[in-house]
Amino acid sequence: MLIARSSVECQLYMDLHACSCGETSFEADHVLREDDEGRLLAVYGGSCARCGLPRQFTFELDEAIPPSPPAFGGSVASRIICPGEFLLVAEQAAASVALVPAADAAPQQLDPDRLAVATAVAAVEEVLKFIPDAMDAVPAEAFISSVGRAAYAREPGRFTRARLEATATAYRDALAARL
Repeated sequence: MLIARSSVECQLYMDLHACSCGETSFEADHVLREDDEGRLLAVYGGSCARCGLPRQFTFELDEAIPPSPPAFGGSVASRIICPGEFLLVAEQAAASVALVPAADAAPQQLDPDRLAVATAVAAVEEVLKFIPDAMDAVPAEAFISSVGRAAYAREPGRFTRARLEATATAYRDALAARL
């Protein structure tokens, strides 16, 4: 069973797991229900936007109260998304905007840019949760997806505490420049 800490984490998981045709988007109906053991489940179902195949994801929701978006989860590391995937999400979100906003940026442009940078911050903070207190980097065994393992293999130095904290600080500064 997929155990998710928030609806934001559910959505990211679905975005990271494409249909067999390669499409990630689908119009999902969302239902909350309780299973026979009293666990709260979030069920997302719909048809692939490209090929029409049915897609369904069922998540057991963590009992902890979820944080406000764009955060993905509380103080515990994800059990369904690996640190490599989170770092790639952070990098994609940050690359989608100029980290230093233009002086003449229109107010309506700042909102989506702010969300992108806030998502980058939240994703890097997720990677940091994978580092045990006694270690200085994310351990190799934390990478559970092929995408995450490939990111780690390409450049393991990206997953050190010092580098991740520096990245998070840069993204937080970029976010502060938009407030």
